[in-house]
Amino acid sequence: MRGLGDHLSIGERIAFYRERRGYTQPVLAGLVGHSTDWLSKIERGVRKPPRIDKLAELARVLRVPLGDLMGQPVLLEDEEKHMDDVPAVRDALMSPRRLSKQLFGPTAERQLPRPEQVQVFVERSWGDYQAGLLGDVIAALPGLLRAAQELEDLPPGDQRRCGLAVSARTHHLAATTLAKVGESDLSWLAAERAMRAADESEDPLSLVSAARSGTHALLANGRYEDALELGDTAAAWLASQVRDDDPAALSLLGMIHLRAAVAAARHQDRHTTNSLMEKAKRLADRLGSDENHWQTCFGPTNVELHRLSIELDLENIPYVVEHGGIDVSHMPAERAVSHRIDYARGLCLKGRVDESFRELEEAERTSPQLVRNNPRVRETLRDLRKQSPVTGGSHSSGLLAMAQRCRAVQ
Repeated sequence: MRGLGDHLSIGERIAFYRERRGYTQPVLAGLVGHSTDWLSKIERGVRKPPRIDKLAELARVLRVPLGDLMGQPVLLEDEEKHMDDVPAVRDALMSPRRLSKQLFGPTAERQLPRPEQVQVFVERSWGDYQAGLLGDVIAALPGLLRAAQELEDLPPGDQRRCGLAVSARTHHLAATTLAKVGESDLSWLAAERAMRAADESEDPLSLVSAARSGTHALLANGRYEDALELGDTAAAWLASQVRDDDPAALSLLGMIHLRAAVAAARHQDRHTTNSLMEKAKRLADRLGSDENHWQTCFGPTNVELHRLSIELDLENIPYVVEHGGIDVSHMPAERAVSHRIDYARGLCLKGRVDESFRELEEAERTSPQLVRNNPRVRETLRDLRKQSPVTGGSHSSGLLAMAQRCRAVQ
């Protein structure tokens, strides 16, 4: 529920929705196979929040989106401009023109754009996304989505196939960005549009790239088995379609394996997770270096970053703390910040307050928007404040200030 309060902990959110559904603690605990004491301690913040798979189960029982329990990311305004243009993105995705090409076909006098023109702006926004400039991406998306729709109206032929590939890229960008800012339902809509356009483009790499957006949307909606199925299907299909020495294909195939591994980990399937991670590692070794084909950031470093994130989901905190000090200075800001947030969470759970806070500070310096939008950051900041002295301490004032910037406290 939007507006429930970013400052609430996961436990407080569970209690809110439990009471709203009229469940007692014993009833809800029984529905998810746990004791009343387990649920009571989570709601009171005495024990750490449930694993992601258990949160997804609680969300299903309480009949709320997973993001409502985790705390939705909220696109904040910066010092210069208000960046919350998500309603405009929604309007572009829900245009009546999307409903029927028979009813809303192009008129004779309407001049349609050229694919290469639109592609320039789409790739520029992909660069903004990887730089962590979410507000700029959200602001650009309404115009890009309208242009993508027009490209799909091009007459049959090579130009239309190119236009469909650009439309797929545009909707993929929308799906990934919307998942990042907590619009999970809209993310799925954009991902479905990306895959439909890619299907019609007859471009194998476009289709598998679009499938990545589908896994993002499914993960954001807590649909881990579906995300795993999509990833496995896309990987098997791509392997039969392209040369095995194409670095772009290797990168996309590797990223699909990584996204599927995340889904398996969140489903608590360690065996499948390890198998997928090994496939991704072999592809990264063949690639030989960290590359960014199709904005994948795929390579040996990204495989290790995903391994750390997966171990965090599997609650292997000692592994995260021991191996988390990876050099991410050469990675795009979005990927580097995601890693620092995960590493900070692991350090926090091990009680290493100062180190955890330093990671969050560095992440915020790299991309304030990514950090201040992130519900995991808010949960970590609340936990760090519990572990820190109320007064004194080397980071107490800075910790409070960051918690306020991120809406972790009122």
